[in-house]
Formats: sequence, C-alpha cells, structure tokens
Amino acid sequence: MNQFVIKPADRTEKITYAVRDIIVLANEVAKSGKEMLYLNIGDPNLYDFEPPRHMIDATYKAMLENKNGYSPSSGIKSAVDAIEREAVRKGIKNIHDVFVTTGASEAIELALTALVNKGDNVLTPTPGYPLYTAVASKLQAYENPYYLDEENGWQPDIEDIRSKINENTKGIIIINPNNPTGSNCSKETLIKIIELAQEHNLVIFADEIYDKLLFDDEEHISIASLNSDVPIITFGGLSKNYMVPGFRIGWGVVSGEHSVLKDYIEAINKMLRARLSANHPEQYGIQPALEGDQSHLTTAIEKLHRRRDMTYEMLNAVEGISCVKPKGAFYAFPKFELNNDDNHFVVELIKETGVVVVPGSGFGQIPGTKHCRVVFLPQDEVLMKAYEKISEFYLKYRKNFDS
Repeated sequence: MNQFVIKPADRTEKITYAVRDIIVLANEVAKSGKEMLYLNIGDPNLYDFEPPRHMIDATYKAMLENKNGYSPSSGIKSAVDAIEREAVRKGIKNIHDVFVTTGASEAIELALTALVNKGDNVLTPTPGYPLYTAVASKLQAYENPYYLDEENGWQPDIEDIRSKINENTKGIIIINPNNPTGSNCSKETLIKIIELAQEHNLVIFADEIYDKLLFDDEEHISIASLNSDVPIITFGGLSKNYMVPGFRIGWGVVSGEHSVLKDYIEAINKMLRARLSANHPEQYGIQPALEGDQSHLTTAIEKLHRRRDMTYEMLNAVEGISCVKPKGAFYAFPKFELNNDDNHFVVELIKETGVVVVPGSGFGQIPGTKHCRVVFLPQDEVLMKAYEKISEFYLKYRKNFDS
C-alpha cells in the first residue's frame, strides 16, 4: 500500500486561536495536580452569572412544542422583528435586512465571505478578536491591521486607518466595546470612521456583541445610528449580554443606502439559504431576551464593575505592569515591561502558578509591546489570588528570565 500524506489547504496555514490554543498547555499543567486559575475564556456561565429565566423558559417551551426542525433561513419572524425593533431603539435607521445566525461568529463570517475576494483586505482592529484574521486567512485575503491607541484609552487610531486604506480595501471592522481591551468608542471616533468609509466606499462591520455591558455610566453608541446612508452591518447576539454563549445565537442588521447594498444583501442570503438555518428552538428566546425583564444585567454589571476595579487596581500596583481601565465587556489588556515575548511569559506563568491568561500576541499589538488578556469574570476571591500570583511571578520572572 502506497504511503502518502494528505496536505491541508494553504488557507489554513495562518489560522490560530490563542484563546483556545493556550488550553493545550493548561491541560498538561493541570494533570500535575496544580491548582488552576482560569482567566482566559470569556464564558460567563463558568462563573456566577446566569441568563434571564424567562428567556430559558421560552426556549424550553419551543422545544416541548417540537420547534426542533429547520427554521426559515434568516430566522423566525418573531426573532427577526424583535432584533429590528432593538436596532431601531439603538437609533439605527434605513434597515434593509436582518438575519439570525449560529452565533455572531457565523454572521461575521457570512458577511465577510459575501464581500471579500482573494487578494482583497478588510481593515481589522489590533488588538482585536482573532476570528477576523482567521476568516480573512480562509478567504485568502491579506491582513491589514490597524492599531488601537493605548495612550488614548484604546480608541482606534484614525490616522493609522487612513494610511492603510488601499485599492483592495473593502471594509473596516470595529469591535465596540472591544475584545480584548474593554474600550468603548467615543462618538468623535465613530464619526471619523464613518467619514473614511464614505470617502473610500467601504462597508463598516460593527461588532457590538458587548453593547449592554458598560461601566462608569458609559454610553454605547451604535455606529449605524450616526449615519443612515453608509453601508453598515451591525452584529449582535445573546451570548454575552444574555449569558448564553452555548446557545450559539447571533445576528446581523444591514443598514444604509439600499441601491448600494441590494446585490450584497442577496449574496449574504444565498449563503444563508445554502446553510439552511441557525439553531431553531433557541430563536424563541430572542424576543423575550430583548424585550423582557433586563434585571439580570443590573446584577451582572454590579459584579463586573467591582471585578474590573480590582483588576485595574491590583495590576497597576505592580511596578512594570500598566493597564488601561476597561470601559465595557469583561476583559483587560495589561502591558508588561518585558525583554522576552509575552508568549514566553505566559507559558512560564501557567507552568509555575497555574494562572491561565492569553498572550497579547494572540490578539495583535503594536510591534515591541507586550501584553496579555485577562478575563475578570471569575469570583472576587479567584481574581485576587490570581493577581497576587501574577504579581509575585512577574517580579521573579524579570529577575530570573528577563534580564
């Protein structure tokens, strides 16, 4: 029998996902019996957060009523209508399409796939969620990262965006609030992004999955609410705001000048039809979630606010570590003074302390800077213990490994 090796497609070569990749090492360390403190996964259900009961009840009722087959490709009517009403409440006008997907991740992938050809590029925030670069790699688009300005609260650097737009640029992605930095875009920043999109005929992809998780009386402004002509796809979902990432329910809202968007909308819908449908019974939870009692958010934000403050204060108390105060979501992106790369630091941190964070290089960063992402979802006592271990280890690391 001839021996041969199956060669994977070239498009997979650059696909990485640091959030999950680091677990391989963490699992090996856990086998030694070491206490593990996980600050790496943004899953609220692993900690003391729960979804609103009325949303769960509606989903369960749908299952009992045997709503377990395929749904319409774009989603059930009650869900689509509720998502559109929510978009209108956010100030979005000139809406032409709403579609429900298997998590916001699928909405993002469908929207990019319907637009980007081989050799094109989409401006991607750096630091940013690694899904976007993975999708771009699959589409054989080339990476075109723009930087967030750490000195300006991690706001998108408008001049950097401007300098990177070229004839093959098809769109601009914003993640607002941002994962991994927790920043919240100002109205001034959003208007400048709109102006660039208008000037260069670009689609704006607005990932707003954390739009209800804000601190310090911050206001979230949906970029699509600021202009009803520019083509914008606004992404949302149940996973973070409503604490059900395992439901895999997300959506996209398409707004802007219809004559510009018509063919693009049809391209997205071709793919929606081809993949049949998103999870069906879970869609019956969308309207109750968006239009029912929101008190779970008050409880969640109270916990997150306290844990955000602890994260900010304890990390900034360590000489050589600095952290911009997150304004939303449940992530922080502290900077470390290091000679080695942040991946080496994180590997050694996990091996010695059992504290699991994700190296900043997994999200992108300005060359020469060193960061990691921490998730401040865990209970207060877990975070306190983890930050104490990070502090002790960092000082030892600088002395023993990084001189």
